[in-house]
Formats: sequence, structure tokens, C-alpha cells
Amino acid sequence: MLNSSLLQLGAALRSKEISSVELTQLYLHRITALNSKLNAYITVNEEMSLAQARAADVQLAQSKTHALTGIPVAQKDIFCAMGWRTTCGSKMLSDFIAPYDAHVIEQFNRVGAVNLGKTNMDEFAMGSSNETSHFGNVKNPWNNNAVPGGSSGGSAAAVSAHLCAAATGTDTGGSIRQPAALCGISGLKPTYGVVSRYGMIAFASSLDQAGPMARSAEDLALLLNVMAGFDERDSTSLQRETEDYTRDLNKPLNGLRIGLPKEFFAAGLSADVAQAIEASIAEYKKLGATVIDISLPNSRLSIPVYYVLAPAEASSNLSRYDGVRYGYRTPEYTNLADMYEKSRAQGFGEEVKRRIMIGTYVLSHGYYDAYYLQAQKIRRLIAQDFVEAFKQCDVIMGPTTPTTAFNLAEKNDDPVQMYLSDIYTIAVNLAGLPGMSIPAGFSGNGLPVGLQIIGNYFDEARMLNVAHQYQQVTDWHTRTPQHIEV
Repeated sequence: MLNSSLLQLGAALRSKEISSVELTQLYLHRITALNSKLNAYITVNEEMSLAQARAADVQLAQSKTHALTGIPVAQKDIFCAMGWRTTCGSKMLSDFIAPYDAHVIEQFNRVGAVNLGKTNMDEFAMGSSNETSHFGNVKNPWNNNAVPGGSSGGSAAAVSAHLCAAATGTDTGGSIRQPAALCGISGLKPTYGVVSRYGMIAFASSLDQAGPMARSAEDLALLLNVMAGFDERDSTSLQRETEDYTRDLNKPLNGLRIGLPKEFFAAGLSADVAQAIEASIAEYKKLGATVIDISLPNSRLSIPVYYVLAPAEASSNLSRYDGVRYGYRTPEYTNLADMYEKSRAQGFGEEVKRRIMIGTYVLSHGYYDAYYLQAQKIRRLIAQDFVEAFKQCDVIMGPTTPTTAFNLAEKNDDPVQMYLSDIYTIAVNLAGLPGMSIPAGFSGNGLPVGLQIIGNYFDEARMLNVAHQYQQVTDWHTRTPQHIEV
């Protein structure tokens, strides 16, 4: 049952082969057995999950069902869920119980899915390895000495180790795609505005986007059907006609034009990753696609641009955590200013404080024009590069990450090297484009490699088709970590 796709699980639930309560208990037992090794979940509440499962079984008995009715889904702990502890991986929110549901949670509740628990993450989504979490680092199911990627590392590890049927994540600079690649699963960042950010704790508001994480492109399409939708409470939410993202999955790829940016295959790309990506491109040629060499000349500037803009937005968004209204408050202080300072100094981790300081600096008088405005201008140039590229091709492909998963603590003393983990993913967020990662092979030491697929605006259905057709002729997405029993 644990190896089943979402469609197969849905069919088993509707045919009464298994109940939602039984399926939920199956995953809860696995979490009890394995989470101490992987640390993928921060919060599990069996009582609340089983109550939702019982309600789903009633819906199933009445044939009032959706494709995901009764299916247990893990939620990244960045989404507010009413009655659930919602920490964002931070001491600042370690005891916060959400008083309302994020739009994404509402969407899953609407179709009768089961919230299986809240997954671990880098603190306030700031990190590329899931080592900045106040609740400890997550371990990669393929190698427990390696990182799972971040910031959605808990969700990626949970899907990879079969601790849930699927999961949600968020992607600000690659935080769905990078951990998906390092853990050998599929993950999709939609076009900015397709999924509402309401109730999703903010990091960098112009970059953050929620998306699904699962084992296959078909599963991603079913999840995105639920997650997408207009929400008037989010001013950046886009009002568009409802799409069925499964509609094109089975279309052949004859005539597909794949763009390969030369910048994605330059120095810094490991030989193992390059070899796996080249083999994937060869497979696409067999499926009828043609390859076109393209250039994204300003993509090399994406990391410095990102680390001006994202911290600037973070410093503004995180100013609300002052120890007054909610969140951590220092137990000892002499006056209001002392309470502010100590609450923030004690409540935030080192990486979060580093980014707040950078952001405050670039927004300060005398530096705003020199840094923030210049970064916004380059961001526009990066987006324009993609506009020009999509005049020549239908999708863009390349590696998701320059290397496979690195060891725990390997890059903790060198933030720049950590930031370079997202060198191929950040430009997609800066442009607001959809991007995804799918399993594409393994390195010599047995760690997964991810293939990144980038689409034009609102082209998620085509991207899912491209990924699904590849997964029909390969089995990388079906592989399971050897020491994880299924």
C-alpha cells in the first residue's frame, strides 16, 4: 500500500479495500518507528489526524469524494492549521497554536484530505540544508549522514521515507526543488500567485510560493488541483479559470523543444550530476523532443540579487516578532526596549539574525539606492532573459543542484558555499516562473540526482506532462532508500 500512487490509494479507499482511518494509522505507525531517526516531523497529533480520517470515511461511504479524500498529507510547518502547533522551525513560535487555517490547509480540508502532521523545516524557511531548525536537523533517508536539503527538508524526507502519501512545501529560492532533488522525489513550484500565500508564514513575500511534493508528476498534478485557486485575502493571488493539471499528462512529446542553458553546465557542476542530466536529455530525445542551446546571461547574478532582496523582505516581515503580541518573550527584561532586544536575540537563530541584519542594512538610508534598487533592476533583466529564451523553446532543463546531498555540518561555517546550493533554482523565483524537480538517476555514491524543468508562466500542465512522460519510461521515481522498509 505504501508504494501506491495517489490515484491507487484513492481507488483503494473508494473500493473499501482500506479505510482512511486504517491508512492514516499505517502512516502514524511508521512515523512513530522512523521519525526519531529522520526528524522529519515537528508535530504529530494522532487524535486530530484520526478525527479527520473518520470524517473522510463518512464522506467515502456517502460517495461524496474527491481524488484526495481520505489520503494523509503532511504539511510543512510554515502553514497555519487551526488547533495545530505551527512553529516555522523557530524557537520564536515554538508554542504558537494557529487560530485559523491557511488557504492551502482550507483547500485540503475542503476535499477531505487528512493532515498527518507538521514537517520540520529550516527556521522561517531560511536555509538550504534543514540544519537551521530550532528542532534539530532532518536527515536524508538515502544517507543519514547527509542533509535532505531545505527549507522543505522535512517534507522531502517524509515523502522519500514513506512517512506520508504526499506533502506540501514552499519555495522562495529553491526550497521545494532542491530538497526534492536531494531526497529523490518530485517537487513543483508553481507560477507566483497560482497558490495563495494566506496563512503561510512570510519570509520574502515577492518570492515565496507554496507547492506540492510527492513521488511522481502524476501525484503532483492531483495535489496542485487542490492547492491552486484564487483567494481574495492574498493580494498577490491570481484570479484565473480553474485548471485540471492532469489534463495533458498522457500527451506525446513529439516536437517538444528543450532549451539547455549553457550557464547551467559550467564550472561547479559535479561530474555525477552532469552525467545523469545528459542521460535524461538523451531519453527525452528518444521520446521525440529536440534540444536547443540557449543562454540565460544574467542568471549568474541571481544569488547576489537574491541575497539582497530576500533578506530585505525578511527584515520587514519578521519585525512583527517583538515579544508583545505573540511568540517568544524573554522571561527577564528591564524595559520595553530591553524586552524587544532580548526576545528577538533569544528567539531567532543565527541564520535568521544574519539575514535580518543584511536586510536592514540594504534598506537603510544611504544604501537603499546602491543595493536594493540595483538588485530590483537586475531582477528584471533576469526575468527578461527567460522571456527571450521561451521564444526559442517550450521548456528549459538542467540540473536542480550542482551536487548531490552534502554531509551534515559540511557547509555550516561557510554561508556562501551553502547559498551556492541554490545556484540553478533562484532565478526561477526572481522571475516568478514555475519550476520543478524530478528524480533523474544516482551518483556514484548512491545519492539521488534531480532534473530541473522550468516552464513559461502558467505552463504547469505542460511541465507535468513532460515530467510524466519521462517517468513512464524510467523508474528513478519509484526507487526507495534501501534501509527504509516499505
